[in-house]
This record gives sequence, C-alpha cells and structure tokens, in this order.
Amino acid sequence: MHKTLIVTNDFPPRPGGIQAFVHNMAVRQPAGSIVVYASDWRDGREVARFDAEQPFPVIRDRTRMMVPTPRVTRRAAEILRAEGCDSVWFGAAAPLGLMAPTLRRAGAGRLLGMTHGHEAAWAQLPASRQLLRRIGAGTDTLTYLGEYTRSRIAAAVGPEAAGRMVQLPPGVDEQTFRPDSGGAEIRARLGLADRPVVVCVSRLVPRKGQDTLIAAMPQILAAVPDAVLLIVGDGPYRADLEKLAEAKGVTGSVRFTGAVPWEELPAHYGAGDVFAMPCRTRRGGLDVEGLGIVYLEASATGLPVVAGDSGGAPDAVLEGETGYVVPGRSTGATAERIVRLLHDEDLRRRLGEAGRRWVDRSWRWDLLAGRLTSLLAA
Repeated sequence: MHKTLIVTNDFPPRPGGIQAFVHNMAVRQPAGSIVVYASDWRDGREVARFDAEQPFPVIRDRTRMMVPTPRVTRRAAEILRAEGCDSVWFGAAAPLGLMAPTLRRAGAGRLLGMTHGHEAAWAQLPASRQLLRRIGAGTDTLTYLGEYTRSRIAAAVGPEAAGRMVQLPPGVDEQTFRPDSGGAEIRARLGLADRPVVVCVSRLVPRKGQDTLIAAMPQILAAVPDAVLLIVGDGPYRADLEKLAEAKGVTGSVRFTGAVPWEELPAHYGAGDVFAMPCRTRRGGLDVEGLGIVYLEASATGLPVVAGDSGGAPDAVLEGETGYVVPGRSTGATAERIVRLLHDEDLRRRLGEAGRRWVDRSWRWDLLAGRLTSLLAA
C-alpha cells in the first residue's frame, strides 16, 4: 500500500488552524496509509491520550518546535524507512520542507509541502525567499490556499516550482456547521433572546479586527439599538478589547465568551444573525490572513459574512453573493454593511443560503481530502 509520512510542527492537541487543517486531512486518508512525525506539546498526558485515539501511528519528537536540524532530519529519514513510507507530506512547507532532499535520498518518491499564510510572509523577505526557493526546488508539489498566497509564494519559489503548485485549502464539515447547529440554546444561555447578534469567532489578536467591530458599534447601535456583538474566542488582545468597549461606551452591547469547547463552536456561529471579522494586514505584510476558514464555517451555518480585505480572506467570500469584503481598518464600511444586513432579513437569508450551497459545492472536507490523496500518489 502507498504510505505517507507527515512531518509537521502543526498537529493537535496543539491548537490552531494549521493543526486542524493537517489533522482533518490526515484522518480522511485511506486506512493504513499515514504515519505522523510531529513535535511534542506541553501537556504530556493530553498528547498521549490524543495520539492513542488516532487511526494511525503518531511519533513525537522530543522538542516542542521542530526545525530541520541534522538530528531531526535523520530521525525523519529513519521513520520513513522503518515505516515503509514512499511519500512525505510537510504540514507546513516552511521550514521543514528544507529536509526534502535528504528524505528523497532516503526513499521518498513523492514530496508535498502545504503552504499557509506564513509562507506568503516569508516571500517578502530576501533571506526567507531564498529558503522558499530551496523548498520549492526540493519538493514535487507545493499547495496553496488561494490566489493571494499563490501569487506571493510563486514569485519567491521561481517559475518552475510555481508551475507545480496546486490549490488545496482547508475544508468545512458541512454536517457539523449547519443552520440548525444549536444557536437558539446559546442565545438563551447568554440572555440574548431576540436581539440582533453580530458574531465573530476567532482568536483575539489585532489582525483579526475585533477592535474595528467594537469601534463600529456606536454607529451600528444608532441604527439598530438592541444589537449585540458576540465575540467568541480568547487570546492576548482580550484586555485591550474590553478597555476599548468601555471607552466607546458599548460594554453593555459587547459580549466576550472566552474560549469555548470545540463541540459548542457550531452553535456559537448559529447564535448570530451576521458573521463579521474585518481582518487587516499588519507589519508591512508580514502579519496577514492566509484564508479565513471561519468565513466558510459561518457560510455553512447559513450566515451572511462581512470579511476584511487582508491577504486571502476575500477568497473565502463571493462578493455580493455570500457576503461582503470591506477594508479591514474601515469602521464606517464595516458598520454600513452590518447595519444593512441586520435591517434586511431577506438579504441575510439569500446570502446565507448561497453560502451554504457554495460550501457544499466546493469546500467539503471529503472533496479536498480526495484531492490530497491524488497528489500524494501522483
């Protein structure tokens, strides 16, 4: 049987979008075809419990952050041979894709590197551009999330490697994220009743734009006085956001849930009438949104979306069909789109239904995992 070694820093139980992406793709590969070599995580018991539940072997490195040192590269080659793997999939191409030449000599006939938002950031700096070029030359295929990340990475890796790039974004579980996901129960629990709810699900960091939403609330409340902003998630920016809500005089109309259990996440989307995350690019393009799977999860839940224009976020929205893209730093444009959607129930329904159809047609995990299976066996 064809067998693939996944070499990755990004793997559960470590939280994060790339981790979820790699894991969801891995569990959908044919039985017996996957072996994982991953970095360790801070809670050893949680790691052991998680690894034991997986349908494939998970071999942990002793470090929490693997880099392509000679030791790590030798260990990956040893696992490749011992497990009889004939292909390698790098969960994130940079920097682990630098191991590719050694693993090819060890017997890998096919090497694939997934790219995400951070590789697009690497493409902007001279030193890391050279590393990306080496990674492109050493692998058979680099995947990309959408046109934004493709264009940046392609310019760095050169025309030959760019010609071998293939789109492979993360998917959405349309059976989990659906209109009847339990939003009414969350509304009742939070005391929101029939209030119009703008929901944002994301880690609380400046790039995501929760501060823009809070700054927009006075304008939104002037048009929709009983509206509430539901901010789902946690992160280092929370204290700043709470202070901003107080400064804007909207504390009573902004709710912070903190981190919520994964199994309750679909219901928190469903508690909203509109999903909004006006993300923005920061640090001269080094802090950028790779795609924004949250927009697609919201679409699968039947919500219209308002997205920021950072990086690849517009790739997750059909403008005017499933939602709208606004300048990430524009409080006025953000408020205007949200107010329009809150005032027009029919428009919300049409955009939400279109988003659900789009996810079912193009973004289901089974479709995208099948594409990966073909790429690994090519």
